[in-house]
Amino acid sequence: MSAAEGARTMRIQVTVNGREHEVEVEPRHLLVHLLRDQLGLTGTHVGCDTTSCGACTVMLAGRPVKSCTVLAVQADRREIVTIEGLAESGAALHPLQQAFWDEHGLQCGYCTPGMIMAALPLLDRETAPSEAEIRTQISGNLCRCTGYANIVRAIALAGERVRAGREAGA
Repeated sequence: MSAAEGARTMRIQVTVNGREHEVEVEPRHLLVHLLRDQLGLTGTHVGCDTTSCGACTVMLAGRPVKSCTVLAVQADRREIVTIEGLAESGAALHPLQQAFWDEHGLQCGYCTPGMIMAALPLLDRETAPSEAEIRTQISGNLCRCTGYANIVRAIALAGERVRAGREAGA
């Protein structure tokens, strides 16, 4: 039953990529569909709807979550960052985005937003992660094209760039 047909809806407030939104959602509405269908942020991909692939990974209140199994109402009054929100408006790509480009960390690109979002917390706490740490961090995300070698290299390169940026700014 749609909202127009009398389904119960809830008004929620979310901050997505720094912008506040007040939206009506059905209690069963998934966060991924709020982002894609209502807010037009299609960088968050729907791959499996079962948390198996991780293509829908976003940051919710500072933690990576698979948005295909989070209800939109669970995000009420919380902050969400999607792949579109990583680089500041008009700025260069985020170091992870640029490193994926430079190291060919994508092939078809479907898993790329989720891989990048899953890797973010690792680089926040460790800018020189080992290959094992990187592989553990992205272990909940699947890539069906690349074999992960370039993804791992891209994340390591992004760590180097983040570390260099921090050292330059210190």
